[in-house]
Amino acid sequence: MTAILDGFLEAFNAGDLDGVMTYFAEDAVYRPANGVERIGRAAIRREFEPQFNGVLGAMRFDEHDRLIDEKSRKAAVRWVCRHDLTHARPTTVALKFERVIVGALVGDRFGWEGLDVFHFDAAGKIKGKFTYANFARRPRILKELGVALPPPSRRAR
Repeated sequence: MTAILDGFLEAFNAGDLDGVMTYFAEDAVYRPANGVERIGRAAIRREFEPQFNGVLGAMRFDEHDRLIDEKSRKAAVRWVCRHDLTHARPTTVALKFERVIVGALVGDRFGWEGLDVFHFDAAGKIKGKFTYANFARRPRILKELGVALPPPSRRAR
């Protein structure tokens, strides 16, 4: 799994979308930090294409930590995604507007932190990639994630 993750990250940072896609199972699931869910290699590829086409500028993922559980075929990678917007090629008016706003708020070079949780199939292909990241001002809050909980204890500890 270490070699798989190394190759995946290397392909991503080299801008090799074809190489990145070879690591995914045909029926893989990808859930980026914005909460959408993409199922299947074709849908995942479409989700990644703007990153590889320079829409978001030059990008690089630098790994901070990695935890691997070989027995359950799962791994977690904590990273920082670095952007250089001087190379951005936005393709729509909305993306051009976003580019101006982000540039005004944080400048042309910035980063954001996140965590990917990977699930692998028996053949070593990524069958699930779940991204948790802090690129938004507020956490993503979903009503569907709410459940009834007991009231907190009144005793101070």
